[in-house]
Amino acid sequence: MTFIGIQKYTEKYGFTMATIELEVKKIYPDISKSEQRAADFFLNNKEAIFHYPLATLAKLSKTRKGAWVRFCKSLGYDGMKSLKNTLFNEINNAKEEADENAIEFSDIHECSSISAIAKNVCNSSASAIHMTYQLLDESLLEKVAELVIHARSIRLFGLGASGLVAMDLYYKLLRLGFNVTYTSDFHISMTYASTSTADDIALVFSNSGETSEIIKTVHVLKENHTSTVAITKYTNNTLSKAADYTLYMNSPEIFKRSGAMSSRIAQLCLADVLFTVIANRDYQKIEGNLEKSYNVVKSLSVKDHF
Repeated sequence: MTFIGIQKYTEKYGFTMATIELEVKKIYPDISKSEQRAADFFLNNKEAIFHYPLATLAKLSKTRKGAWVRFCKSLGYDGMKSLKNTLFNEINNAKEEADENAIEFSDIHECSSISAIAKNVCNSSASAIHMTYQLLDESLLEKVAELVIHARSIRLFGLGASGLVAMDLYYKLLRLGFNVTYTSDFHISMTYASTSTADDIALVFSNSGETSEIIKTVHVLKENHTSTVAITKYTNNTLSKAADYTLYMNSPEIFKRSGAMSSRIAQLCLADVLFTVIANRDYQKIEGNLEKSYNVVKSLSVKDHF
């Protein structure tokens, strides 16, 4: 793929180079201010490194050539050439995957056989789980789990397919004995947001990260100084920018597909990982609460009512 091909590809599909971009975000707090200017330019203009020489990149990012070299080395590369090569390969691999997904994860067709439908859905779900696993940030998961455990209450927010994931996590956390809230009614969810405090934590689910109602909810939460955690697709979306912390997922979603299939699977996977991390932090207490809730539900046998 040529550099012109890269530009056309990024215009059509967007950049989703998880490995390098995540590494940049991880090292960002620990690098110098001049390196951060190089990092900021890189994150916002990734394709530019293929078109401009180092001197021009330094000028455009308002820093020096040495800062770019140090930035590359902080990422583990010898210099710009090795960074470009890795980036080029990631883009090329992403294009190949996208081309495969266009066939393998095709939209619903009137004449699809059951076998083809089953294969497409299962492959799409498996791919979503794998893509999300590659984006997992263990230190961030640990941080979010600690915040959840020590919060006065856990406020969950999500609409549509993302709301189904939020509701699933709500039931799981409820069984563990946490003070947790969720509703699919937007007006009531805004009430939960408006009554939140700095002692609470909010987990906000949105695949696109651009749902207007969800963004409004986050703004209310921020006004109340409530810690916010976004669970969203790996893009530079509005929700990820507004939240205090972001847990990323990804999926080979087809635009016209009937229902958010693979994105829901990716969100469920990420939510289950977070839930399991939380449960493992205080397993003795958690096990007791799970046992209690299980026994209560089990005792509600149908035969007891006849």
